[in-house]
Amino acid sequence: MIPSPADLGYFMEIAQTQNVSRAAERLGISQPSLSLAIRRMEQQLGVALFIRSKRGVSLTQAGRQLLAKARHLLQTWEEVRAGALASMEEVQGTYTIGCHASVALYALSGFLPGLLAAHPKLDIQLKHDLSRKIAEDVISMKVDIGIVVNPVRHPDLVIHPLCKGELTLWTSEKGGYATQDLTGGKAVLICDPELAQFQSLALQLAKRGMTFDRTITSGNLEVIADLVAHGCGCGFIPARVALRARQKLKRVPKAPVFYDDHCLVFRVENKGVKSIQAINKAIKDFFERMG
Repeated sequence: MIPSPADLGYFMEIAQTQNVSRAAERLGISQPSLSLAIRRMEQQLGVALFIRSKRGVSLTQAGRQLLAKARHLLQTWEEVRAGALASMEEVQGTYTIGCHASVALYALSGFLPGLLAAHPKLDIQLKHDLSRKIAEDVISMKVDIGIVVNPVRHPDLVIHPLCKGELTLWTSEKGGYATQDLTGGKAVLICDPELAQFQSLALQLAKRGMTFDRTITSGNLEVIADLVAHGCGCGFIPARVALRARQKLKRVPKAPVFYDDHCLVFRVENKGVKSIQAINKAIKDFFERMG
């Protein structure tokens, strides 16, 4: 166990005065309390720090080693403490924002430039993964703020709705490809099976008699959109991704639709952190403008 800053301060005062009674007077605490603090430090460190005599106290070899480092330890502690306080009261420090790569492509450039310009002491790290993994990383404190789809409620999380989204089946606007003809028996499905919504949509497709001869899988929704645009098959794509595709896509008629909730998530104890508040506001403002 590491000695507390208060105990280190007591130790340094005794080392300077070489007298426990005088040190107690200068510190404004009782002599028994001061003696108890030193015994506590010696137990924590596993060594004797002082040699006691009738004339006062003197440092042991271990005590001299500790005294040489104590001022640096206290200075480091004050710097850490000041940084922690500043993070609560000022917009500064390093924070990680997590979201799916596809969300990043339509959202991050909408709020990050203004956020960074307004707060020059703020450093942002980015992490991209599936929404459920980003939410897990927020809970485990690997990510500070997440923009996630359909988060599961958790006692450690604050969840703020941002917007609605749709995931459905898309095809090329040009048409004419056998791989996109759901009536010809040669249609190809292109999808990311890791998406939580996929299983539900796949079951609904089967119930509606929409079957596929083959399946192509990809973990990148933009790649799926591009393959669909070039006639490789029909793809499960979020509407925002499909509408951003380089070539125009269109919805497959009568295909099932999964309605998503895009949400901002962060840990409850970070509500009062100024930097978290500033980042959250920038994200919320962007989604409100986007509509």
